[in-house]
Amino acid sequence: MSPTLNNIVSSLQRSGTFINSLIAASTIGGQQLFSSFTFKCPCQVGKNFYYGSAFLLIPALLLLVAGYALRSQMWTMSREYCCSCAPPRRRISLLERKLACLRFFSITGRALVAPLTWLAATLLTGTYYECAASEFASVDHYAVFDNVSASRREQILAGFPCCKSTPSDMIQVRDEVALLHRYQSQMLGWILITLATVAILVSRCLATCCSPLPSRQHWYWTNHLRNERELFEQAAEQHSRLLITKRIQKLFGFIPGKEDVKCIRIPSCQDWKEISAPSLLCMGDDLQGHYSFLRDRLDEESEESKSEGIELRP
Repeated sequence: MSPTLNNIVSSLQRSGTFINSLIAASTIGGQQLFSSFTFKCPCQVGKNFYYGSAFLLIPALLLLVAGYALRSQMWTMSREYCCSCAPPRRRISLLERKLACLRFFSITGRALVAPLTWLAATLLTGTYYECAASEFASVDHYAVFDNVSASRREQILAGFPCCKSTPSDMIQVRDEVALLHRYQSQMLGWILITLATVAILVSRCLATCCSPLPSRQHWYWTNHLRNERELFEQAAEQHSRLLITKRIQKLFGFIPGKEDVKCIRIPSCQDWKEISAPSLLCMGDDLQGHYSFLRDRLDEESEESKSEGIELRP
């Protein structure tokens, strides 16, 4: 891949617009598959509304929760600023709190992409809304319903989404009611899209105006947070692997993946017991934390225990 193409791909991956567009496209595709294979309106009195509303709202709520839960920044902020169980730390300044609020609004905007896309797509399709609103259609102006009892009318209206259960003399009424519900659903979908677009524009303006940092410094701060997270994760993974490799070598006598193994160590029963008691915490007033799943026993091996190994000869 050429350097220019690499730069373009890297810019797209870092672009929030590209990521949001990808999430929206995936949500629309999932909604179409979900509707095709799982949604079947019951066409029964008292069930249509709850069934249609559940398919309309519950997936959106789940997508919103998942949008928050899958953001590592959300958990970091909760730990740093909201969790009362955390040990006491330094006092958080007002500037840090303002920046944390901006980060929270940014996370919320990303988390709302999928649920708003789901609601807009389902409303524009109109299937869920038609099922949920079928029992509440106003048909008083149709002469065919003049001599129909109230209970029978509810059954007929509930059966409108299912074409097979509609009486032959009410097919035209059913088609007109379906068109009305489709119109209402699509209008709600376009209103939702318009409100979401306006909200995004207003939030962008407010974030720019209310930010305690100048525009260039805010851009630098945002990139600093992203680079800090990426580099920290890479360094933490490498540090952890090196530390665990050292401990494993002291436990078994060799490094994993090494081909020319000449001596191995037989772990004792106490070693195996201590493996199941992890000590990965750095709490209290200790200046040096304990980062070993084997405790400190292997660090204090005597010369006699070191000789309890099996030498491998070719």
